[in-house]
Amino acid sequence: MKKNGLVIAIDGPSGAGKSTAARLLAKRLGYIYIDTGAMYRAVGWKAKRERIDPADEKKLEALCARTQVTIKKDNNDPRFFVDGIDVTGEIRTPEMGMMASTVSKSPAVRARLLTLQRDLGKSGGVVMDGRDIGTVVFPDADVKFFLDASAEERGKRRYLELKAMGMDVDCSRITREIEDRDQQDSGRALAPLKKAEDAVLIDSTTLSIDEMLHRMVSSIKKVK
Repeated sequence: MKKNGLVIAIDGPSGAGKSTAARLLAKRLGYIYIDTGAMYRAVGWKAKRERIDPADEKKLEALCARTQVTIKKDNNDPRFFVDGIDVTGEIRTPEMGMMASTVSKSPAVRARLLTLQRDLGKSGGVVMDGRDIGTVVFPDADVKFFLDASAEERGKRRYLELKAMGMDVDCSRITREIEDRDQQDSGRALAPLKKAEDAVLIDSTTLSIDEMLHRMVSSIKKVK
């Protein structure tokens, strides 16, 4: 199959700047941006709505079989739908972040979304971010990045993001939740969060978005 461009994978923990960097990088390259973490949040949203225990593998498998997760492009930002319901705003809470981390342990959920993610990216011309893109989803991606930052900085970023959305949140609590999720994501047996051996590591703790993009574009130019 002829590819329409590169497959670019961006992995890293919550709050490291993956989504922002991936969205802007895709815009600069004229590529499609695919937020895989939001897919897991969408499944977690439905599991919560149906009061399904995210540790119940059989019920999660049945949930996946009857659930349709779709992505629609809205200007430069994707919108996420679960069975036709726009859940884009609802899935961005810390609670849904932890639900995403929990349901991502499920083999049935990962198998269902893995197929969807590979179908979306197989033609190339995509920037895909998540936690296992460079290690599992596209281990042969043309360019791989791993973004990281201190837990304190990531907590501060998430706090400001949620405050801007009008949510009443506590910065120290968000930082603790991020640390808990780091441990959960890195410690799971199935597709744990880790840096691919051939990924370019970028510590974004003290970097601006422009500085991150500059480093990414410089690495991509070496491949093209």
